[in-house]
Amino acid sequence: MTVESGRRVRKKAATRQKIADTALRLFLERGYDAVGIRDVAAEADVAVTTLFSHFASKEALVFEQDTAFEQRLTEAVTGRAPHEPLLPALRHEIHALVRHCTADGNAPIWDMVVGSSALREYEESMRLRHAETLAAAIAADPDLTRTTTACRTIARFVIDAYALSREAPDPEAAVDEIFEMIEAAWGVTTSP
Repeated sequence: MTVESGRRVRKKAATRQKIADTALRLFLERGYDAVGIRDVAAEADVAVTTLFSHFASKEALVFEQDTAFEQRLTEAVTGRAPHEPLLPALRHEIHALVRHCTADGNAPIWDMVVGSSALREYEESMRLRHAETLAAAIAADPDLTRTTTACRTIARFVIDAYALSREAPDPEAAVDEIFEMIEAAWGVTTSP
């Protein structure tokens, strides 16, 4: 039973990845607006219902690592060693995410996002959701006694650090510069 369950999980993950890879290839070849959900499903050799069982929308196909990024940010908070400072852990994770998104080969994807109002709006709503999830993780940490407002503000700053750094001429330096400001802001917050 466990072997069958593991196989099913792997098959589902492979189908999801195949759909995402196919969609991205088609979007980059033909343009985001020129490709429909049916085109992606047909090219990936899956039913439209199968596509929608893996992705809630066309925009989600572009941001297929959305959930993984959100989990990584939460784990940067929850996976810290006891009494390990929060901001260095978050800085480390933002550096990793920015390196991933600015790696060679990803520029055409971000050009596509910038060129599409639907993708920009989706990314903004995704970032707001990530910020709320991150704020909840920070607020739940008993070592980080801050007000809800402080947790939400710092979470927004961290998520914005990712977006702003990704667009900077020197993304690594931008992360460090922004985190200096985040650390200053965190330093002036007080316990509830």
